[in-house]
Amino acid sequence: MKYNTQRDKLQMPEYGRGVQDMIMYATSLPDKAERQHCAETIFRIMACMQPQLRELPDYKHRIWDHIAYISGYQLDIDYPFEINHLGDEAQKPEPLKYPMKNIRQRQYGYLIEESLRLLGEMPEGEERDELLALTANQMKQSLFIWNRDAMDDMKVAVDISRYTKGRVSLDLSTFHFAPVQTLPRQDSSTGKKKRKK
Repeated sequence: MKYNTQRDKLQMPEYGRGVQDMIMYATSLPDKAERQHCAETIFRIMACMQPQLRELPDYKHRIWDHIAYISGYQLDIDYPFEINHLGDEAQKPEPLKYPMKNIRQRQYGYLIEESLRLLGEMPEGEERDELLALTANQMKQSLFIWNRDAMDDMKVAVDISRYTKGRVSLDLSTFHFAPVQTLPRQDSSTGKKKRKK
């Protein structure tokens, strides 16, 4: 008995080992007419296996590209289309560089800290007041999400003053926070949301 780990690697797992074996068999046939007939039969099988491809305008071309790719471009037949080499597409792209930012307090995140930096540079006025209100409400929401025990209006006001180096202060006697948006808790055993009684 042969295990899959002992067999050739599947070039396109979505078609399975049976299709790959058929294509390799077609490649080994000595007569070109036989190879052609075999490849056209395999094409019809593959089209039935992947019906979603039929919604694409060039699905026939794609399947012939797949046949050529699975054969390692060794199947010598008269293809009805010019074959595109899929080797470059199959390679994994280079990982994106993640912008590493120095975040002082993780519960706020980079965008809140950037908003606070802008607040410290803005002149007094309606625009700054609007940004202050949005930022303060988001800070309180973030504190609620990260640690409900640390959610405190005074902490938000102190953090705003500290981040802006005292240039902006939140007057808690006049400022009214928006209600914190809560999500229903889930029952950890079933994953279902608990209903309030």
